[in-house]
Amino acid sequence: MLAGYLSDIELLLEEQRWEQALREAFDLPQIALALSNSHMQVSVDRVQAWCEQWVKHGDEAATATDPESARIGQLVCERADRATLATESTPTLALRRLRLHRLQRTRQRAFKAGPLAALGPEATDAVQICTALVLAARRWYAQSACHDAIVQANLARLAVLR
Repeated sequence: MLAGYLSDIELLLEEQRWEQALREAFDLPQIALALSNSHMQVSVDRVQAWCEQWVKHGDEAATATDPESARIGQLVCERADRATLATESTPTLALRRLRLHRLQRTRQRAFKAGPLAALGPEATDAVQICTALVLAARRWYAQSACHDAIVQANLARLAVLR
């Protein structure tokens, strides 16, 4: 389910549907945190910590002061609904989008990054943000979530909800 969601974001980038790709990519930290919590709840502070761990420090070549990673983490936190996530809450819309992706027909195409110079600055920024968040989510799943019983139980629970 999660792999399909990530692939769909890459496909949206390939199809140059920037706004939709950004919306779904910005949901990734909330989805990851909700899956990691037995009550499926997240907060802005936890979103920020996730971004610091997986976006900023995910790339071994990047340093903790990488300005691009810091900017992406800040954008994610700004887009998170501060009123809703001020205290622990469930990101129902993000989880609903994840769950609905499993009902879509699987599209077997990987993202093929074209020359970014040919894209406008808004498109280049969207590709950069989405790619960083997708890679962070892939690292999170491979290094942590695939071995986490809570994540696996929550994924199974989402898969059977109708």
